[in-house]
Amino acid sequence: MFIASLYNLKGGVGKTASCVNFAYMASRDGYKTLVWDLDPQGAASYYYKASTTEKNSIKKIMEHSLDISDAIVPTKYPNLDIIPADFSVRRLDIILETHHNSKKYFKSLLKELSHTYDFIFIDCPPGFSNVADNIFHASDAVLMPVIPTTLSVRTYDQVKTYLETKESGFEKLMCFFTMVDLRKNMHNDIMRQLYKDKRFFEHYIPYLSDVERMGVKNAPLEAFAASGYAAICYRALWDEIKEGVLE
Repeated sequence: MFIASLYNLKGGVGKTASCVNFAYMASRDGYKTLVWDLDPQGAASYYYKASTTEKNSIKKIMEHSLDISDAIVPTKYPNLDIIPADFSVRRLDIILETHHNSKKYFKSLLKELSHTYDFIFIDCPPGFSNVADNIFHASDAVLMPVIPTTLSVRTYDQVKTYLETKESGFEKLMCFFTMVDLRKNMHNDIMRQLYKDKRFFEHYIPYLSDVERMGVKNAPLEAFAASGYAAICYRALWDEIKEGVLE
């Protein structure tokens, strides 16, 4: 089982869209795949038309009154399941305090699923928190989308610095560019600069309207625009990531 978390310190960078697309493509490749939506906005759940009930909340999982496997719901896509976000996700940091802020709690929860899934993708909430530390510890890879702009570079540097202070984190960081517009000199210059870090995958996601249409279609790109350029770019990036994490 390989656990990949989609993370960024800030929102609006294509994190959830990437999580939804990578998970869908993993399932299409024949891997048994699970998405765990831990972002309070619940956008990954929305894209997959998945909802939860109060009976299946993250709070009950954390309180051991619900087995994590019982919170899983199928999507309409083969090999692809999801643990949808619910309102209690917003209080997850507080809930973790009852477990003495253990950084190993999520890892122990997900271990129960190791014989069921090949890939688990976690859609993370933005920011540094006990939740983020738990996710970093549980993950085999931290996939970070980065827009090639000045503020995004600053965020990237902050995340690198933060992960360098953790026992396990920095070596898991794998980045890729999103919302790229090569007509802009700044985008070209920043990408050229950051590629030197050897933390970025070669393929990137351009700024394209099909990605925004995911919210209208409630579906990953390959499900409604498989021949479109956005889907082609995501497929190329996923194939590169897959090769990198499974080598």
